[in-house]
Amino acid sequence: MRVLTTSHHKAVNVAEQLDELETQQDWEVPLMTDDRKNGPTALVTGATSGLGAEFARQLAGQGQNLVITGRDPIALVGKAQGLEAQYGISVETLTVDLATREGVDVVAARIRAREQPITMLVNNAGAGLSTEFHESEAEAEVAMLRLLVEAPMLLSHAAIRSFLARGGGRIINVSSVAGLIPDGSYGAAKSWAVSFSRWANTRYKSSGVTVTALCPGLVRTEFHQRAGIDTSKRPRWAWMDADDVVREGLTAAADGRGVCVPSRRYRSLMAAARFSPDAVVERFSRSEAKARKTAD
Repeated sequence: MRVLTTSHHKAVNVAEQLDELETQQDWEVPLMTDDRKNGPTALVTGATSGLGAEFARQLAGQGQNLVITGRDPIALVGKAQGLEAQYGISVETLTVDLATREGVDVVAARIRAREQPITMLVNNAGAGLSTEFHESEAEAEVAMLRLLVEAPMLLSHAAIRSFLARGGGRIINVSSVAGLIPDGSYGAAKSWAVSFSRWANTRYKSSGVTVTALCPGLVRTEFHQRAGIDTSKRPRWAWMDADDVVREGLTAAADGRGVCVPSRRYRSLMAAARFSPDAVVERFSRSEAKARKTAD
């Protein structure tokens, strides 16, 4: 396992805490064959929890080596050790903040690296704002755009260039059903991933590079409990399991689809939204916007 942080003092601190973590846990790590070491490598951003963690788990289950990113170095190390122990794969960790250009540059450099080349990129890291647009600070809106638009655009740019040179690769941009309807600045930012993925998949698919926008609705993760969000009024039918969402996303990417809306329920809802007045859809999405908090 390789650990990388974006500053010297963080690296020292992480090394000390990693030593402590290793003394507390007795991992029985399966031996890796040369084939495994030289196998495909997927890079997943925001991989310590939620959909990112599930992407990492399912890709590891397929035998893919991983590069995972996040802001919490200890959580990353713990996640990497668990995946290596369970699946016998190689996991690198990058402790970065993708709302900063420094963090994006670190990940982009890893995508361009020729050693153990990246074959799949999952742009999953994201955040939302719990306030309405007119109540939020302009700086917070800009930070959200950096994370939801600028970061995946720059990482996709690095990946597509590298994939074209290597003869192929896959990108999954985790968007949301919010990107398909009028849903505030969050929905507007998520709509970029949908529009970009549709175009890029059409443009580069013939060259072996596929780009898929994954647009889930409400997903059961620890996100809501951690953010202190009351989900008691959400209808049971509206919830999806993270493993189902990721499984459908990976299948869509393998099939070369540009957009994936998991579950028939949400596909039906989005079809109905296309023929509904914007004012009706906006009122509905406004109530959902209160359920968004900043998260990795």
